[in-house]
Amino acid sequence: MLKGKAAIVTGSTSGIGLGIATALAAEGCKLMLNGFGDKAEIEKLRAGLAERHGVEVAYSPADMAKPAEIREMVAAAERRLGAVDILVNNAGIQFVAPIEEFPEEKWDQIIAINLSAAFHAIKAAVPGMARRRWGRIINIASAHGLVASERKAAYVAAKHGIVGLTKVVALDHANDGITCNAICPGWVLTPLVQKQIEARAKAEGLAVDKAKEELLKEKQPMLQFSTPEQIGALALFLCSDAAATITGTTHAIDGGWTAQ
Repeated sequence: MLKGKAAIVTGSTSGIGLGIATALAAEGCKLMLNGFGDKAEIEKLRAGLAERHGVEVAYSPADMAKPAEIREMVAAAERRLGAVDILVNNAGIQFVAPIEEFPEEKWDQIIAINLSAAFHAIKAAVPGMARRRWGRIINIASAHGLVASERKAAYVAAKHGIVGLTKVVALDHANDGITCNAICPGWVLTPLVQKQIEARAKAEGLAVDKAKEELLKEKQPMLQFSTPEQIGALALFLCSDAAATITGTTHAIDGGWTAQ
């Protein structure tokens, strides 16, 4: 479906980003991976994706808090892969505290990585998409882009901002062959969340499965995690010809979290 297209997926060395990158590669899409981690592990991941799916896979260590590095990542993808047809803004961080105790440096960091990075990447990638009259921009927001939770001021503000940015980009480029949409996951069973569950189980003396259920119950009517693979499948649909007129929208994949 996407053979010959080229994509950047930020924050794609694990979790949701890796799920999306894998789905794109399986459809024949060339990739620029991005994220932090052990260099040897990232190289193993890059080479494995390239070998399994027969596509070119590059890697950028760009720091999403640094606009110049984001611009260079886009330029490097255009040089190495020939284009940036698909941009998935996925990289994100979290910090939790009451607003009166929220460290200002954490606010600045979360806004930079979770929101401003998407602006800088889109700004850099859109001119090429407009010239080619084809582009797909997918912003990974969150259920917290639609509703709020306590103690998450920066994250909720950034994810609401991502939803607004998505709508504006969609309007700005509605007739340029470019779509821009947001995916809003609820609980996703990533390695990071699995560690949180295990820590909670240990602290509260619960079985791991019970700790999972308790975590889900706090927000989701459906007591089931979404998976990175399911989010990858939704991203693929938004890149497809079937979704050519879907733009400026939010797609909740959240077990009913935001239906309440």
